[in-house]
Amino acid sequence: MNKIQFSIDCRYFFVILAVLFSSYSIAQQKYVIDNSNHFWDKVQFGGGLGLGFGSGYTNVSVMPSAIYNINEIVAVGAGLQFGYLYQKNYYESFVWGGSLIGLVNPIPEIQLSAELEQVRVDTQYEATYNFPSYSDSYWNTALYLGAGYRTKNVTIGARYDVLYNPNKSLYGSGFMPFVRVYF
Repeated sequence: MNKIQFSIDCRYFFVILAVLFSSYSIAQQKYVIDNSNHFWDKVQFGGGLGLGFGSGYTNVSVMPSAIYNINEIVAVGAGLQFGYLYQKNYYESFVWGGSLIGLVNPIPEIQLSAELEQVRVDTQYEATYNFPSYSDSYWNTALYLGAGYRTKNVTIGARYDVLYNPNKSLYGSGFMPFVRVYF
């Protein structure tokens, strides 16, 4: 009698298992797996363009960049930087390098940023009545932390170079306003 009881119990057990697995497989069929690549749908391109002209002074910079939007809050990206500075009777400088950027939008209107920038600075100083001509070449590293107001593709804000050294940094101040545009 125990054998009959066991076989009936096993049948119920297998029926229950079959029902559970069949409902699981039906539930799995409701989800459609999308294997298409949406990488480029999350990429935005932008950057900056700088032009400055004055009496014997020229400053031209081009800074293209791209970001990948991980989600609505976080984006990461990279950029390039090329620049030319010239001051008549003083110096001529070429700047080139790259940067890595991280953006966080805790709310749609606020954008926090961290940008690590590494640029090469090659400068040729002209001779003056006190000094002979000479050249200076060095790598400059900057870590900018910033915040800005964001509306659609444009962010206006300020950033600060936490590694700023007045004797070695590329810019005259660690604090810098910015306008960031991505399409």
